[in-house]
Amino acid sequence: MDYLFLHRDKRTFTSERQKNLLFRAARIYWEQKFANCEPEKARKVDCELYKYVLYYLEVRQVFLDPKLSLKKLSDMIETNQTYLSNVVNRYFGCHLKELVNTYRVEYAKELLRSGKCLPEELPQRCGFLSRSAFYAAFKKITGVSPQRYMKYGQREKLSESTEYV
Repeated sequence: MDYLFLHRDKRTFTSERQKNLLFRAARIYWEQKFANCEPEKARKVDCELYKYVLYYLEVRQVFLDPKLSLKKLSDMIETNQTYLSNVVNRYFGCHLKELVNTYRVEYAKELLRSGKCLPEELPQRCGFLSRSAFYAAFKKITGVSPQRYMKYGQREKLSESTEYV
């Protein structure tokens, strides 16, 4: 899965411009990756759903809602659950839970790198209901625990700041 995670301004609102920029980038990506597929595999309505899934995840950050579900997201996008599930499975290469957890873990990595969040607060700040679910998803996606990830991050910062004469 190609990850389009946007590094956003930390504003509390989302502008129409952000939405239009994301839609344009998603459409270009869609055309490059999926437009040459067989017509029944890459329908125009799928492209619209694909753009809205990205919009709600990237810009609106609905992945931070611990109670996000297929039903809730399909209601936001105003489509049915079957269409949404098919689009996520076909074009993101995983099911919705995996996609949302990927966003949550990327957000956790962002918070860890910035040092703006205590490790104990990470699961709740990233949208996980439990600490164990957070650790399992983090390890599955990154291959290491959050503590080890932080330790690697500290080593990288030290090696970048150390100059050899």
